[in-house]
Amino acid sequence: MAGRAWTGLLLGLMVGLAAPARSQVPTPPPVFELGDNFPNPFFPATSIPFVLTPEACTDGHIPLVTLEIYNVLVQVVAVPELQTGGRERVRGLRLRCGSYVAYWSGRYLDDEREVTPGVYYYRLTVDGQSQVKKMIVRKENQPTR
Repeated sequence: MAGRAWTGLLLGLMVGLAAPARSQVPTPPPVFELGDNFPNPFFPATSIPFVLTPEACTDGHIPLVTLEIYNVLVQVVAVPELQTGGRERVRGLRLRCGSYVAYWSGRYLDDEREVTPGVYYYRLTVDGQSQVKKMIVRKENQPTR
């Protein structure tokens, strides 16, 4: 009886108790690429690169783009500005495909105070698709005595 159980188990492993193969459905190309902020960790400011790929602009479409900074409580603390042109805040902007760099001064959205040191997250949303990355605000260098 025990021999049959082992034989059945061995046969089951050989025949296909393995995970089923994934279907070969091609994934659509990404419509944007979110880069790592630099420098990271940073004080007092940082830059965030991102690219809107040609796939986002098919048939003359101009994507809707938002970039926001969140604290660990998932509260929006800031909206970076584009480093080109009129330094618009990246919230609900229609941007043509290409490479961009956003700038964050390390200050709260509606305040001139610097954010506290710690972990923050930045989220880029393009036409409803989002990606999130982490960054670190460090303390200001203290003079040595």
